[in-house]
Amino acid sequence: MRNDRAPRFYLGTLGCKVNQYEARALAEAWQALGLSRTDDPGQADLAVLLTCAVTARAEAESRRLLRNLARETPAGARLVATGCAAAVSPAALAGLGAAVVPDKAHLARHPFGPDSAAPRPAEAYPGLAVTGYDRARGLLKVQDGCSHGCSYCIVPAARGPSVSRPLPEVLAEAGRLLASGRREIGVTGINLGHWGRDLSPERSFWELLAALDARLGDEPPGSARLRLGSLDPDMLTDVGLETLVRCRRVSPHLHVSLQSADPEILAAMGRRPDDARRVSSFVDRLSREWPTLALGCDVLTGFPGESEAAFEATAAFLDALPLTYAHVFPYSRRPGTRAAALPGQIAKPVRAERARRLRELAETKSRDFLDRLSRVPRVEVALERTEPSVGACGEYVDCLFEAPVAAPLGAIVAARPVGADGRMLRVVPLPDGTRP
Repeated sequence: MRNDRAPRFYLGTLGCKVNQYEARALAEAWQALGLSRTDDPGQADLAVLLTCAVTARAEAESRRLLRNLARETPAGARLVATGCAAAVSPAALAGLGAAVVPDKAHLARHPFGPDSAAPRPAEAYPGLAVTGYDRARGLLKVQDGCSHGCSYCIVPAARGPSVSRPLPEVLAEAGRLLASGRREIGVTGINLGHWGRDLSPERSFWELLAALDARLGDEPPGSARLRLGSLDPDMLTDVGLETLVRCRRVSPHLHVSLQSADPEILAAMGRRPDDARRVSSFVDRLSREWPTLALGCDVLTGFPGESEAAFEATAAFLDALPLTYAHVFPYSRRPGTRAAALPGQIAKPVRAERARRLRELAETKSRDFLDRLSRVPRVEVALERTEPSVGACGEYVDCLFEAPVAAPLGAIVAARPVGADGRMLRVVPLPDGTRP
């Protein structure tokens, strides 16, 4: 490390929105310590990879990226692996020459050591925060870990038990994001439904959402909005419905962690056999309040014991839903999970074919929704870049402006759809429709 300049860090990120948030928090923490960021690992004194372990493929990709990073960083640079793969497979990453530091809050305070192989303290919310975001739409992390323990999932081993961020800290960070010009705030966590269960007194996620909606209510009408992260079907209650209907700053978009529609497969997954029924009922009722409801689902197919009939039940259920997109994953056998030892493991080609069929179904639904959205009179678009002007509307569809937009990045712009192009909605700005 040269003594005549600030130390430089390179930060690579793989995985979910929580990882993206934590990467931003790490970058801010290190910059506050006097480090400067570089996009060239060859110029870095510190090179860090935020890894993922949600699937076997993600973990293999983490190792590949770490090997590349080890080759690209200069001699003497410090190489660090953190994130979920660092928690579940530390030896494999250490074997690639990296210091393995699973606790990102510790790494934020001590980028050059001393190292700690310990996970985050189970009872404490990680001491990570942001003041802004490096994209036009900001993320707000409110919860970490999961205490449910689905039979296929490695995340509890990687992240530990659920822990909630205190509400005053959540509201304060929402204020910082708004002040930095982020007009859409994505509420994210590992299991949002567990927020508040460990607080005293116990609270619920829907209380948190109502408080955030009230906080955004201080902003000019139409100038700021919330977007929800993935919801567990167990959250889809009467209270949840009443809260969503009452909140005025929540985008008309739900993403539900469904996984399967077959009761026996859901039970084997360690989930609730009536999840599909709950999702169907909730979506039906919410659609009456949100006519252009955008609905996404996580689906896991090829789970051990999934018969052709069970698969077809899931496919038929998705076909009947007003689905607008789906994240479809073929089951990935993970050592250390209960599902890895279950009988009836499905052959890889069958898993891949079932995933292909569900993705094809979801693509058809996506095109149908885009066609329907192209005929509505108005959408609200969060501007993400200019030249050309592109953003995402409240219904979670990418929008391309066909006329110049005089607005800063992140602004909410009222627009009129004029057609569709591939997966994008073509729009024109409405007169006086910009809300900075």
